[in-house]
Amino acid sequence: MLDYIVDFYCHEIQLAIEIDGDSHDFKYFEDVNRQNRLEEHGVQFIRFSDSDVKHNIFSVSMSLEDKVKSLQKPLKSPQGDNCSEEDLEKISKKLLIEVHKRIKPFIHKTPVLSSSLINDMVGADVVFKCENFQKMGAFKMRGAANAILSLSEEERQRGVVTHSSGNFAQAVSLAAQKLGVKAYIVMPENAPQVKKDAVKTYEGEIIECESTLQARGATANKIKEEKGASFLHPSNQDEVIYGNSTAAMELLEEYPKLDVILTPVGGGGLIAGTALAANYFSNNCKVIGGEPMEADDAYRSLMSGKIETNNSFHTVADGLRTHLGDRNFPIIKELVEKIIRVEEDEIINAMQLIWERMKIIIEPSCAVPFAAVLKNKEEFKNKNVGIILSGGNVDVKNLPF
Repeated sequence: MLDYIVDFYCHEIQLAIEIDGDSHDFKYFEDVNRQNRLEEHGVQFIRFSDSDVKHNIFSVSMSLEDKVKSLQKPLKSPQGDNCSEEDLEKISKKLLIEVHKRIKPFIHKTPVLSSSLINDMVGADVVFKCENFQKMGAFKMRGAANAILSLSEEERQRGVVTHSSGNFAQAVSLAAQKLGVKAYIVMPENAPQVKKDAVKTYEGEIIECESTLQARGATANKIKEEKGASFLHPSNQDEVIYGNSTAAMELLEEYPKLDVILTPVGGGGLIAGTALAANYFSNNCKVIGGEPMEADDAYRSLMSGKIETNNSFHTVADGLRTHLGDRNFPIIKELVEKIIRVEEDEIINAMQLIWERMKIIIEPSCAVPFAAVLKNKEEFKNKNVGIILSGGNVDVKNLPF
């Protein structure tokens, strides 16, 4: 074992933690061969890159926690003391605060609204974080701005590429426009025309593809290879998740006594970011997701403990037709209380109620968590409830009611 040098080794649970910096690259295969020999003697290995440790500390900590749980023993430091959760919390909070500070010049601090009628209807104090008033009309601007701002100058010069049915497409286009970056936007051919028009307004270059996840990914990869553009994932990227967390951070700053925050669940980027914010900036505020019954992959993922997908996407909530990813699912699995499924007519009724009673425009996707509250009034009775209205980019000529 002495012929293998690792960065950290915990004898009590036989866990080796290897951090591979640039100086390790030429020795990678030698490292792996030695790792394989030691694993024959029961040593468990987990690897991180320098970038992971510097920029993705929460993901690193979650990976470590999952590994330790699988070994059925508590994580201890080399000195035998328990690892400091307080230090991890300080680092994570600092990271999210820095993200918020970074993107502030590129986003709105959106208003928080309420309705006495809705409070009486639910039997709770409900406040709505109105990301439908965000720049480009959705919370996606937060994650897109942080993702592009996290790129090097050289990477920005080569442009960015993403695939999106609408809101992230608009967000990347607008953020890129503000920063002088070329944006290539892969959109399914059946994406709402209002969202395609918005992308063009923000000078994003649209490349259409078939309406399948496979087609989206293949088209985006082709552009990435041909143009050298950096790929930005709409929901399964750390920088995007961290940017998304700032909506809930603002909500909790204004309403620190919330008992629960609800968000819609599509690709998982918003609910993961919200869960991080609630974990580090609240006193035991729970996070719950709302999801269409017709696209309930996240609900089933929490039940099975692994990422599930959908065979059909027949829901009016077009922004929620995607599935979770390996970056956001560990956060969701660890920090999200539950996911409530709702039927199509419940989504439409919730959307119509907000339009009529609050006099604001929301899209079907962001009516889903409100529909979940209406469906489960007893669960939320007498509680302080926050709901993130994720966006308001809807085709007013094609409303579902």
